[in-house]
Amino acid sequence: MRNLIALIIALLLGAVWFFTQSKDMPPDQVVKSQTPFVRLPEFTAAARAGETFFNAKCATCHGVNGTGSDKGPPLIHKIYEPNHHGDESFQHAAKSGVQSHHWNFGNMAPVAGITRAEVAKIVIYIREIQAANGI
Repeated sequence: MRNLIALIIALLLGAVWFFTQSKDMPPDQVVKSQTPFVRLPEFTAAARAGETFFNAKCATCHGVNGTGSDKGPPLIHKIYEPNHHGDESFQHAAKSGVQSHHWNFGNMAPVAGITRAEVAKIVIYIREIQAANGI
């Protein structure tokens, strides 16, 4: 009985420690510890074009299907929902870069050689994945 009580106390203390530690972690560290699985929808033609542009210009940092990498944050995340980061914020980020503010990956440089039309299709691609994942 004593061993059982000691085990329960140890488990409770471990759980308290885990949750207080992960709560204080920067978002990029919390995300890195999670497996980035996303549900992919049946893409529209515009999103398929966006996927091509995304893979060429964005996936190196933002990961396959926007799930993030050790170089950049996931775009399939509630921070990038349309009400918080509207479509124009993607345009601005591609054209002018972004100062680091939600994550600890450093500043994002402007994306060389990408057009507004290409970014618009990338946004369609990301928004369709977000929608399929409840964002």
